[in-house]
Amino acid sequence: MEQLRLVEIDDAEKLKRHILNQFKQVSFACHLTSNGYTKDKYGAFDAAYAWGAEHSLVLSEEKGAFEQLQWFQKKHPNQWIFGCLSYDLKNDLEQLKSENPHWLKSPALVFFIPKYLIIEKNQQFWVSNAVDLNKLIAQESNTVLSNNATKAPKLIPSTSKDLYLQNVQDIKQHIIEGDIYEMNYCVEFTVKPVQANPIHLFKDLNERGKAPFSCYFNFENIHLLSVSPERYLAKRQSKLISQPIKGTAARYKNRSEDNAAADKLFRSEKDRAENVMIVDLVRNDLARVSETGTIQVEELFGIYPFKTVHQMISTVSGQLKATHTGLDAIKASFPMGSMTGAPKHRSMMLIDKYENRKRGFYSGAIGYFTPQGDFDFNVVIRTLIVDQEKEQASFSVGGAIVYDSVPELEYEECLIKARALLEALGLPANLEGES
Repeated sequence: MEQLRLVEIDDAEKLKRHILNQFKQVSFACHLTSNGYTKDKYGAFDAAYAWGAEHSLVLSEEKGAFEQLQWFQKKHPNQWIFGCLSYDLKNDLEQLKSENPHWLKSPALVFFIPKYLIIEKNQQFWVSNAVDLNKLIAQESNTVLSNNATKAPKLIPSTSKDLYLQNVQDIKQHIIEGDIYEMNYCVEFTVKPVQANPIHLFKDLNERGKAPFSCYFNFENIHLLSVSPERYLAKRQSKLISQPIKGTAARYKNRSEDNAAADKLFRSEKDRAENVMIVDLVRNDLARVSETGTIQVEELFGIYPFKTVHQMISTVSGQLKATHTGLDAIKASFPMGSMTGAPKHRSMMLIDKYENRKRGFYSGAIGYFTPQGDFDFNVVIRTLIVDQEKEQASFSVGGAIVYDSVPELEYEECLIKARALLEALGLPANLEGES
């Protein structure tokens, strides 16, 4: 791996524990992990640990943000760059605006070039020259990771269940009138106080989720704890890969029940309709920057089991035009279709109408660029966003609303998606909370 050296590690688990422990002591840090997931043929590594910022880019305004990210990349060529994109960057790409409030003033994007970097693949470790492994391991015994929570957190919904059900009905009316075909509708839940060490919380959450695009990202006291199962977009040389998820079913301990749930999801006409509409949207997005005739649906309606849910995942790919960059591909497809709807522009307008909170980082993307120009970004779902100074956090859940959506069942799907988050926070497995 370019700019990194291969080293032998005697006690890998000890090293990884310490790296995560010291993340709290720096302003910028990112840990990406596949959790040993073996079904991703496009994964470039098993885990990455990046911390300390040689250079950083934090933008508060959406307008012009992608232009400044392009400038940042050109100013620092041939570097590993880690970062996150907020959903509201849509306002930089379309004639849109976001007027809903949010408790956290999220930046439009955050990227940094790490001073320290370790990449793990097939139980081998590549490290940057700045990393002193002996010093890291020697310091491990002096680092204590604790969960210092003293007060039980409370769940505060931004939208009542009754309003959620009514909004689903109203969105369905837009579909009946031909305004849209499908819309991703989400609701946010605030949690406070959150006093637990964010790293401790991430490790707990990650153990419950074991998702292939999980990550911990922190900058300036804000912590993103994500157990996302979804890839937004990856670039491997000239190949672009997107893997939208539409369709969720709970997992069961009983094998026959679990297999039945997976089979029911595969045969669900509603979930297939949701999935294929987003596949078509992704095909259209990627076609804007891909060579003519190269767009392929490599897999349609694949059923993938994760620790807490089964997901219906499709894979779309294309060959990037020689005249376009990887950032052009992101601009052509962001925000991801699985978190917007179809048609995309109209769906995003209605999202701002029916959701009463600005999305911010939620349904954005976290990932990296390599020195060679490849990249991989997840979809920020199943994610807890923590402001440690305020002792406050939030998460959002939602799903695709289509013509035959049943409001109560859509709400149940939200509960399935929130389960690991609620359990990690020590909250009951329901979304009622306090109004």
